[in-house]
Amino acid sequence: MDLSKAIAESNLDEVKSILINDPNLVSKESLFDAAKKGSLELVKYLVEYSRISLNEYDSSHRNVLHYAAESGNIELFRYLIERCGMDPFEGDHDLVTSWDIVHKSEGKEIENYLEKRYGHKYDEYYKNPVRSGFFPDPSICRVGDDYYMVNSSFIFFPCIPISHSKDLIHWEIIGHAITTPDWAYLDELEGGRGYWAPDISFYEGKFYITATYRLNDVPPVYRRQVVLYSENPEGPYSKPVFIDEDGIDPSIFNDDDGKRYMLLNRGARIFELNKYGTRKISEAQLLFYGDHKRAPEGPHLYKKDGYYYLLEAEGGTGLGHRVTVSRSKELFGNYEPCPYNPIMRQDNPDAAIQRCGHGDLVETQDGRWYMVYLCGRTIGDGYSILGRETALDPVTWTADGWPIVNNLKGPSAMQIKPFKDAPFDDQFKISECGLPFDYMTPRPFKKGDVLYNKETGIFSIRGSRAPLSSLESRNLVLRRQTSFSFIYEVTLVIPKMSDGQNAGITGYYDENTYLEFGITSRDGNLYLYANEHIGDEDRFELAKEAIASDIKTIRLKMTTNYLERKLLYQFDGADCEKEFKNLSNVFYLCDEGLSKGKRFTGALVGMYAYAGNDDLVVDFSQEQYSHGL
Repeated sequence: MDLSKAIAESNLDEVKSILINDPNLVSKESLFDAAKKGSLELVKYLVEYSRISLNEYDSSHRNVLHYAAESGNIELFRYLIERCGMDPFEGDHDLVTSWDIVHKSEGKEIENYLEKRYGHKYDEYYKNPVRSGFFPDPSICRVGDDYYMVNSSFIFFPCIPISHSKDLIHWEIIGHAITTPDWAYLDELEGGRGYWAPDISFYEGKFYITATYRLNDVPPVYRRQVVLYSENPEGPYSKPVFIDEDGIDPSIFNDDDGKRYMLLNRGARIFELNKYGTRKISEAQLLFYGDHKRAPEGPHLYKKDGYYYLLEAEGGTGLGHRVTVSRSKELFGNYEPCPYNPIMRQDNPDAAIQRCGHGDLVETQDGRWYMVYLCGRTIGDGYSILGRETALDPVTWTADGWPIVNNLKGPSAMQIKPFKDAPFDDQFKISECGLPFDYMTPRPFKKGDVLYNKETGIFSIRGSRAPLSSLESRNLVLRRQTSFSFIYEVTLVIPKMSDGQNAGITGYYDENTYLEFGITSRDGNLYLYANEHIGDEDRFELAKEAIASDIKTIRLKMTTNYLERKLLYQFDGADCEKEFKNLSNVFYLCDEGLSKGKRFTGALVGMYAYAGNDDLVVDFSQEQYSHGL
């Protein structure tokens, strides 16, 4: 009898005999099988007498506690937690924890045990990230009971989304810092440039947003800092004011004596601002370079209990990303690094949540502290399709006065909610530029080129003169991809088209990498087509048969499961849909998908129209994005 059969038959004596004669036969699969069977005696023997280790994971990054959760055996589950120190809050590659498995299987006995042991019910926890999809470089502030957050928008318009929350978990976009096309200054910028790493703060009745305005790599100026302000968090904000100081990741610090400062990298450099926060009135000087000494950026300054605390992001934005802190009794004094640095970093290279850094602290109205920070989740061969996202974890202060995040355990998959769920306003709201808040275009569109009818839900898009591969392309309406598996679909009202024109739906990263699925005009006929644009390569496929001339509408659908996308269509509300093409690997829709230019954003989906030199207006209706398949 082999080991797997002995475990399957719960034959402990045979398991002992096999492993005594050949200890090397034990494997993590043996442990997982025993746990899934719910055999406490088998698991105890393997844990306490075999050479197995408990830091083993399967291909989905599930450990022995995940398998024990499937068994429903309360004694086994307790043994693994109480005697072996296993963590029921550790997530697999999909951030599924062992408690999630227990809850889904309705294992009441284990769930009651977990609630009693940890003092909270299952629905009193939240999951990271709290902002899924393209929400990088978060900055946060609190005014009263309200929390406001901003994120980078790069070349997308409207610029710099502003989100609001009452409970730190449920966020909604309430406005943008720049909604006037003439104030965006994005027309000639390549993808990945534009507005980087914004900061939001509140000072004497006004909200201030500052960000780096990143230009193309054309000397002599590569980076400028921008400041905007408003009496209302949602805006409208003032016309951008530019400060000519090189660096990235600016933040504004308001000291107790009324003086105002801007910090930015490299390291943490600082200079004084005028009272209005719009003009530099001193030369920049270095406060502290950083503890890790590699790529220090994202500086934020806080004052607490007589210390100035300096938060920095270090290690680069990849797997080595981290958050460090230092402090000084005087603003321009000597900063000592925290002995617990890094206070946030992912140490497990196989865990779901990676590249954790660029943090910002906030104190709640009842005196607790939290940190928002960016993170990324990878699939396939290390592709962060969703881009850099926003996560949240609690901050505690040590007896010697240092802030540490999540007890130095790295990012949490499952964490206790800061507050009870607050009422959430899910009304569909429209930006001043005319787009719903969750939608954007690459660079500003001209007035009238993109229209949204709130009553009918129809997007009317005037065809762009330039294709999607051009910096001149404007008229494609996009929204964030917020899940690895989803369905995106829209009905296209077929217009009269000239040869070479096209319209449809897209999976989009930037002008260098995207996919198209739609209709195009060739020799007076309309055809379905698909195209994958990857750098200088186009993988174009045209339908063999033309679309019948009496067809009025077509339902275009993109079904996505991780890196696979199926492109489907349905004419005039027909009963069945048909598959046009299966794209097996859309790896190119992410930061790592192509080595060209600046790639810091995330995958989006949306609608486009290309007119060329003739006129074209296309109506899109019943647009839907659905999580899961």
